[in-house]
Amino acid sequence: MTAVAAGIDLLSSKSFADGHPVDQYRWLRENAPVYRHAEPDGPGFWAVTGYDQVRQVSKQPDVFSSAEGGIMINDFPAEELAFFRTMILVMDPPKHSFYRRLVSGLFTPKRAELWRDSIGDTVRAILDEVCERGECDLVEDIAGKLPSYVIAELLGIPRADGERLYELTEVMHSAPDTVSDEQRFAAMREITGYAVEVRSDKLANPADDLASRLVTAEVDGRTLDEHEFTSFFLLLVNAGGDTTRNLIGGATLSLLARPAELARLHADLPGMLPAAVEELLRFQSPVIYMRRTALADVELAGQRISAGDKVAVYYGAANRDPSAFEAPEELRLDRTPNEHVAFGAGGPHFCLGSHFGRIEAGEMMGQLLTRFPDLELTGAPTWLASNFISGPTHVPVRFTPTAPLGA
Repeated sequence: MTAVAAGIDLLSSKSFADGHPVDQYRWLRENAPVYRHAEPDGPGFWAVTGYDQVRQVSKQPDVFSSAEGGIMINDFPAEELAFFRTMILVMDPPKHSFYRRLVSGLFTPKRAELWRDSIGDTVRAILDEVCERGECDLVEDIAGKLPSYVIAELLGIPRADGERLYELTEVMHSAPDTVSDEQRFAAMREITGYAVEVRSDKLANPADDLASRLVTAEVDGRTLDEHEFTSFFLLLVNAGGDTTRNLIGGATLSLLARPAELARLHADLPGMLPAAVEELLRFQSPVIYMRRTALADVELAGQRISAGDKVAVYYGAANRDPSAFEAPEELRLDRTPNEHVAFGAGGPHFCLGSHFGRIEAGEMMGQLLTRFPDLELTGAPTWLASNFISGPTHVPVRFTPTAPLGA
């Protein structure tokens, strides 16, 4: 029998009003790492919070399917689910394997590293926009602009368009109790409509950018058709934008709340930064969960899961599992080893853009802390009303004004 706790609610956005509900996670890991969670407008789902169990589900796509019911706990209408299944995030092998192979060469560590200087230049320009003011909103003026600008540059589209796409992803990732399905699908349709225009432009005017490469990417004589391209575009905008913004915003809040650990980082920024980025990824865990659907009856941590059941793996909970991390609720910027699951827990759906994400986070945190060493909060932060993505929406800060560095 699964233990039941009255205080457990992983569906309400209120549970994530100031970050991950670590107390709920702790109870679940200790009492029911595979927990039968009620669902007011649905059949319920299994919430998986233990590190080993999250990895087990992630590595068995033949048992726990992404395609069968999608990756969100709430069930979409058949037409919408059919569209989402054109995204590799919502595919199972062998179909997933083919599409991943089609684009994986564009996301290798070597390919990502070629963009480091450009990403660093973008970070410098963003900080130049606010450095003379001495105050700003860390999310709107800094963290939110970075992935918007980087995605725009990667895809070869105007920065203003990148900012609009970022606004639309916020709508898509908001919890069902704050945004209607109609609003969510309208945002999705605006993004995919824009993607069709981008594809047409890149076919006519190819350039040295990711969108042009996606248009021409080929495996075994196959390239992406219009529908497939729009699906990849939607995935890039969602996965490459919101998560990076939330990582940087949440990571900065975590550091400001721990001045001793922040001082250690300041004292050896070049030496500590790579490990610090990994620890901040673990601690922040921007993606809250991914859903899978059981394709057969299976037992997990003593619980009998039936074919057709929804199964949600919670990365933030797994990243705080004491069986995998010593003192997991402490932020230790030099933590090694650090086998976190912020980019996924192994298996076919490990994040394609993880190398880009690490570079963006490292460049931003390194320059931000160097140029604004006395950064401090001036008010209470607010958080995204989402049970799917975790991160702040507003973080008012101040710092000593400085002159722009320029190009």
